[in-house]
Amino acid sequence: MSQPQAELVLDVRNGTGESPVWDAREQALYWVDIPWRRLYRWQPGGKAQCWEAPQMIACIARRRSATNEWIAGLETGVFTLAPQADGTLSTTLIAPVAHAMTPMRFNDGRCDRQGRFWAGTMALDMAGAHRVGRVYRFDGASSSPVAAQFDDFIVPNGLAFSPDGRTMYLSDSHPVVQKVWAFDYDTDTGMPTHRRLFADMQPLPGRPDGAAIDTDGCYWICGNDAGLVHRFTPDGKLDRSLAVPVKKPAMCAFGGANLDTLYVTSIRPDNIDLSDQPLAGGVFALRPGAQGVPEPEAVL
Repeated sequence: MSQPQAELVLDVRNGTGESPVWDAREQALYWVDIPWRRLYRWQPGGKAQCWEAPQMIACIARRRSATNEWIAGLETGVFTLAPQADGTLSTTLIAPVAHAMTPMRFNDGRCDRQGRFWAGTMALDMAGAHRVGRVYRFDGASSSPVAAQFDDFIVPNGLAFSPDGRTMYLSDSHPVVQKVWAFDYDTDTGMPTHRRLFADMQPLPGRPDGAAIDTDGCYWICGNDAGLVHRFTPDGKLDRSLAVPVKKPAMCAFGGANLDTLYVTSIRPDNIDLSDQPLAGGVFALRPGAQGVPEPEAVL
């Protein structure tokens, strides 16, 4: 199969472009820039809009019950975000989180097929390899703090759910771990069980970062530091690796009218020579010959 070429969609120079979500209602791509605390929106053929939040935004999911509201993991908890026409972003805390240490923030997150919001936390000091990261589930059943479902992570990442919702994927992208696990997932209770190794990425190029699922149940994950997006089959076999013109692709998402475009956000590192990757921090598009699964909306 021929390798598709990555196309630059937007040269936005995000510090850490993350959590791309294709909004089928608006036929628009939303994503965040974590360190710059921004929520972005872009419709093909148009210009990007952005709104600034009071805290770093790490992950987002469309809210099912509202016209234009999002659920998001920020620094101190789960919030609703409502972009306003005047360029402001209305934010409301709906579930605080008691972090294991400071400073910490949310990282990767998304909804399961039933609309429960899952998101992980990490210490800002990645060099310390602090195993204080936790993974939380929030279904909106109460206003109490969300409860941790997993702990002992450094940088929880790569959350994804199979097309039927019965398999959950989760990784730890820290350099000392670099593994992806699969779980059996009870769609009625939202409980994952039978954790097993899905892919060990230590011997592969790139650390496991953000992920997406296609209609064949294949798991696409960004190979951070290697400028690649890998596809694993449901049995954990690496069968494709697609290149992007930056070293740090961060997360991918299927979008477009037919969900056959793979959008990839990326990272623009500080204080290093970027002459070999001037487009770092941009948003890219690939047409890999696969089709994605619609992203679920949050139940609350």
